[in-house]
Amino acid sequence: MRIRLASANAHKLAELRRLLPDATIAALERDDYPPETGATYEENARIKARFGLAHADPGEWALGEDSGIEAAALGGRPGVHSARWADDGITRILDELEGAADRRARYVCVMVAIAPGGAELVVRGELAGAVEGPPRGSGGFGYDPVFVPDGESRTVAELGDAWKDRHSHRARAARALVAAANGRPPA
Repeated sequence: MRIRLASANAHKLAELRRLLPDATIAALERDDYPPETGATYEENARIKARFGLAHADPGEWALGEDSGIEAAALGGRPGVHSARWADDGITRILDELEGAADRRARYVCVMVAIAPGGAELVVRGELAGAVEGPPRGSGGFGYDPVFVPDGESRTVAELGDAWKDRHSHRARAARALVAAANGRPPA
């Protein structure tokens, strides 16, 4: 399967290449991506996937992905705005959670894949945990230095890529995508 990822995020591209080793994945090299104006992860992922399909090579699938972190004490914020929430989202989330007893959070990832003929697959992956500071670890990206998954004592940035490739929200969504593409229920 050849997939055109509708994203300029090099971290996501590298991660998806590891998560979907049986696919050939290339980034859609554009500088005119449409704005992410959706109210949900699915809407934003669909915006990207449809844009990707319009610019993909013949025979390629288009993949749109949207993800974020949702803090319980913040009513689910930053959510779909995670990437654009602040110049330094880590500092902002720690500041807004300062003094909060409830540090629960979850990572959410939604992927929309559109086949060359227009058939659409929508999958979701989640990872529950908590936001803890100060930032720790050098792996990962985004909020990984402050996100501690349930059952772990280290942040995702400390746990590293091999752990992420098995357990992250994006890994779970990728497994669901493979299952959906093969007509199976997700594992």
